[in-house]
Amino acid sequence: MTELLGLTLAEARDRLAGGEFTSVELTEAYLRAMEAGRSLNAFITETPEKALDMAKASDERRRRGEAGPLEGLPIAIKDLFCTEGVLTTAASHILDGFKPPYESTVTANLWRDGAVMLGKLNMDEFAMGSANVTSYYGSVRNPWRRKNSEAALVPGGSSGGSAAAVAARLALAATGTDTGGSIRQPASFCGIAGIKPTYGRCSRWGIIAFASSLDQAGPMARTVRDAAIMLRSMCGFDPKDSTSVDVPVPDFEAALTGDVRGLRVGIPKEYRVDGMPEEIERLWRQGVDWLKAAGAEIVDISLPHTKYALPTYYIVAPAEASSNLARYDGVRYGLRVPGKSLIEMYENTRAEGFGREVKRRIMIGTYVLSAGYYDAYYLKAQKVRSLIARDFTNAYERCDVILAPTTPSTAFAIGEKQDDPIAMYLNDVFTVPASLAGLPAMSVPAGVGDDGLPLGLQLIGRPFDEETVLKVAEVIERAAEFKALPPGAV
Repeated sequence: MTELLGLTLAEARDRLAGGEFTSVELTEAYLRAMEAGRSLNAFITETPEKALDMAKASDERRRRGEAGPLEGLPIAIKDLFCTEGVLTTAASHILDGFKPPYESTVTANLWRDGAVMLGKLNMDEFAMGSANVTSYYGSVRNPWRRKNSEAALVPGGSSGGSAAAVAARLALAATGTDTGGSIRQPASFCGIAGIKPTYGRCSRWGIIAFASSLDQAGPMARTVRDAAIMLRSMCGFDPKDSTSVDVPVPDFEAALTGDVRGLRVGIPKEYRVDGMPEEIERLWRQGVDWLKAAGAEIVDISLPHTKYALPTYYIVAPAEASSNLARYDGVRYGLRVPGKSLIEMYENTRAEGFGREVKRRIMIGTYVLSAGYYDAYYLKAQKVRSLIARDFTNAYERCDVILAPTTPSTAFAIGEKQDDPIAMYLNDVFTVPASLAGLPAMSVPAGVGDDGLPLGLQLIGRPFDEETVLKVAEVIERAAEFKALPPGAV
């Protein structure tokens, strides 16, 4: 059974189709792995009975010749996606006991295509964080370790449970969400592939909202091909989501031709930030060399408003969060802490239900939206956001895709930056600009740092051109030959 855990999603799909094993056998192998890997705290809710029922139904559909694109493949779901009848918490105390009576569109699409649900994954509370240390259910541990050290490391955030589960072989693949880098940064920290599609490509319906103009679902998987397979099933127009865009969903896997000859790859000078470690710069240069060798043309570009991206993001995202999280009041669902009056009940519930980082962002957001500060902060941030988006539009007149680092460092130890919110926010310095512009962006594992931990390279594409992003990512993946595994993974 250990051999089954070593298969990629694409390999498992093909071998299931060839009748080498059943979905039940594959699912049982992952359920045992989940049990053995509980020390990582990657799951909030395990659903073994549901997984086996879904696997049995999948095997029956295959026998009837009705297999879907993801038929029988065991995956895990970030706990931000509503799953009908299954506890959904957004890793927050305030959603204690919430079992949605409906299914998110993205997960419904995955079940439609035959996937099997192993459980709900841990995350930063309400997706607010870069280290997966703000969860009410405790920190997730990265399965990787530094050379000559047993210190527990963060997996990145907010989709840290997703990244850790995939890297540790506790799931074939997982869903994540990306608001300012929450798919790409943990993918880099854990040595896996993760893509944030264009804003509007995947429906947001049934995903618990953090910042509505930024949140976007995407897949996290072991390889670029696996991510492409997952993404095709996750995408699609949804009339229930007013931001869903009605565009055709291509066969992303078919785009992985390996041919990038003549493709223009932009290198943004503004991503060379002060204090960037030499190993990050070195890997970036190596990525340039790999693409040159594959026949791509390297073009220097400028994204002049990049330096304003982080402050812009940390005005826009908390403002939207303060609005979205106003609905959690203890009246309709989740936690309720009684009080002597309705107002006191609200205050008690929100004070006890929300964690420290969520409260910080609600307060920042409420402040920038308040009378007297709306124009000075929020309105100005929206104008700067438009300038950042325009920078990308101008850059794509000279290039087809942009290559940059994913993160400014390898994974750090749990607790290392916990008392310094600014240092924590700086983890998103390379990922936030693409989020503000709503562009597709992907992290692909490309090497290891001097400490033996994985490092990713990031590719940013034109709107709805995930095919080019995936194609270039796979070329880097092949050139990098990243074979390193965390301890204990098969």
